[in-house]
Amino acid sequence: MEFGIFTVGDVTPDPATGRAPTEHERIRSMVTLALKAEEVGLDVFATGEHHNPPFVPSSPTTLLGYVAARTRRLVLSTSTTLITTNDPVKIAEDYSMLQHLADGRVDLMLGRGNTPPVYPWFGQDISQGIPLTVENYGLLHKLWRDEVVDWKGHFRTPLEGFTATPRPLDGVPPFVWHGSIRSREIAEQAAYYGDGFFHNNIFWPPEHTRQMVTLYRERYAHYGHGAPEQAIVGLGGQVFMRRRSQDAVREFRPYFDNAPVYGHGPTLEEYTARTPLTVGSPRQVVERTLDFREVAGDYQRQLFLMDHAGLPLKTVLEQLDMLGEEVVPVLRAEFAALRPAGVPETAPPHPATLRRGPDAA
Repeated sequence: MEFGIFTVGDVTPDPATGRAPTEHERIRSMVTLALKAEEVGLDVFATGEHHNPPFVPSSPTTLLGYVAARTRRLVLSTSTTLITTNDPVKIAEDYSMLQHLADGRVDLMLGRGNTPPVYPWFGQDISQGIPLTVENYGLLHKLWRDEVVDWKGHFRTPLEGFTATPRPLDGVPPFVWHGSIRSREIAEQAAYYGDGFFHNNIFWPPEHTRQMVTLYRERYAHYGHGAPEQAIVGLGGQVFMRRRSQDAVREFRPYFDNAPVYGHGPTLEEYTARTPLTVGSPRQVVERTLDFREVAGDYQRQLFLMDHAGLPLKTVLEQLDMLGEEVVPVLRAEFAALRPAGVPETAPPHPATLRRGPDAA
């Protein structure tokens, strides 16, 4: 099973000091977190894509390309690649290029995005979000697999005799996750293509997650890709840890209360009771994460959000030390012991990574 972190790249003031990092500081801190993730033995680093303040990761392939040059085994991913407002031709070419530079250590998670103004900035209509997603991914899937593409759709100009360059490394496209919180159409799309489904369940109660993952698994089997339990599932979550749970709650509370996403709504206690947000000791994080299996079944990837809401870099690095030393090794062993034979441990790796081995320079 793969464990990693994802960042949304928010620039949020630290409530303890009132100071927000500069954009430059925030971008550099994201690189630092990626390098730390590899150092502590995590498998994946993923970045979001945003084109509006207070977020900085507007160019995921630039960030991941830089990280690729400074890491050896870390899988580089996105936690959102905007399939609605990016042109599929540009996605195909950018991520193929990144795949070559990273020697295959690349996958991506497609999403519609949750910021309405972004659509008109890129010449699109948010009311067409689902049709855009369906058409654009259909084209992207084709561009990576067909050497010469003739194509006509509704939302962009036709293609005649077009070849996207560079071609995917060794002819194998990056693995695709379809990310969604609430859209059943996206679970259906992931199942239709036999791709992965990532449910970023940081905002929703367990029963909703169960419904979405169950739908994806059933439709995955319907389309003939394998048994429901063989479908490729990923989950997101957020944790904050200290040795003593009461210290974690006390320290994290002001960050929660002022967070762009969480703040000014339900209390921390209400939120942790209703959603997967876990604030406590490393052992509590292990127990809560193991409970996800009861909701989603045996799944393949768990990503944690660690650097949200203005948390200082020093604090986040301490969190990663605990995650790598005390949480993930236990989760690996526990999940492996529970996983039935024939259920995939991870998403399909790129052949290039298998040739090089996990520790190749």
